[in-house]
Amino acid sequence: MKAYLKNYRQAPRKVRLVANLIKGKQVDVAMLELKHLAKRAALPMEKLLASAVANAKVAGADVELLMVKDVTVDKGIVLKRHMPRAFGRASAIHKHASHVTLTLSEKGAKAVKAAKAEKKESTPVEKAKPVKKVAAKKPTKAKAVKE
Repeated sequence: MKAYLKNYRQAPRKVRLVANLIKGKQVDVAMLELKHLAKRAALPMEKLLASAVANAKVAGADVELLMVKDVTVDKGIVLKRHMPRAFGRASAIHKHASHVTLTLSEKGAKAVKAAKAEKKESTPVEKAKPVKKVAAKKPTKAKAVKE
């Protein structure tokens, strides 16, 4: 289950800070962290994660078991501009873009399903044993101490 964000107009170095934050985490935890992160790349990454989750639902994956397997941020196109400088010169301005690829996987899906199936088969339901009632002792009056 993958989702792509192409030609996002922010430098890859800045987007990688956000990408590395959510890598290897559960989807719900990653969404929560992105929602409260004060970085410009957080909102596009949150939308990308939501898109990947939607792709996983269409593929028939269990949303509770999804985790962020990998997030790669690659270099996109570079817009080249110029700024006038002193003595008739011009200096270059490079406006970088990023390509982001987000991959989701089910966290031990086969192991979890096998464990649930095994638990249903192996544990018979036992009747609860009656609890023995114990009478509480009555508090005794303490003797007053005379001074």
